[in-house]
Amino acid sequence: MTFITAGDPSIEGTPALAAALAAAGADIVELGIPYSDPLADGPSIQASSQRALDAGVTPDTVLQMVRDIRTLTSVPIVLMTSYNLALKYGLDRFAHIFAEAGADGAILTDLPPEEAVPWKAAAEKHDLATIFLVAPTSTPERIALIAQNTTGFVYCVSRTGVTGTRTELPPELQALLARIRSATDKPICVGFGVSQPAHVTQVIQNADGAVIGSALVDFLHETSGDPEQMGKLDALVHSWKAATRGT
Repeated sequence: MTFITAGDPSIEGTPALAAALAAAGADIVELGIPYSDPLADGPSIQASSQRALDAGVTPDTVLQMVRDIRTLTSVPIVLMTSYNLALKYGLDRFAHIFAEAGADGAILTDLPPEEAVPWKAAAEKHDLATIFLVAPTSTPERIALIAQNTTGFVYCVSRTGVTGTRTELPPELQALLARIRSATDKPICVGFGVSQPAHVTQVIQNADGAVIGSALVDFLHETSGDPEQMGKLDALVHSWKAATRGT
């Protein structure tokens, strides 16, 4: 799964970027709706969100992006944002318009499952998958609650703290995945700190997918304006996808 911030590096280029990621091997595109007060985002994604906000991106802008992406590719789209944006829109309206536009699921990063009953009802009504986060600090009881409320996949946060590239994944990750696996047969995807093919290979020993965000956001920013950017992007995503197959 690849994460990009809607509107970064550019508003007009986001739909084609999502399609390019899918063509290169991404099984899901996670589309971040930028928010001015990030809670779990590290420096890379914070900077990306700020660039998008400065360019004028709003949830309505992202809604049109989702529609445009759907004209180019059928890749599943998972939205990622703060609960406050959905609440401001109105939960039913948010779920309805984004599902109608072509989104398949949503991660509201700061919404705990204990308080998610209204959101789950709205999302279920409009066939939008709900995805909740398990952290290394989650108790067995909380893991079970999250697994029960997740209808898409369980998002396993590999480490405490915020998003960002790391040289190594935490040694206790496999134990965490084992705890999650014992609580559910739903797919498990791992994010936060996953940035290299070797990380992907390590993750999928006991998980179903790897989420790469900060490394991709940094790459897109650093290569902005490079005429060979899309070719380099294709090779980068291919390297991550190959790692899921042990090649």
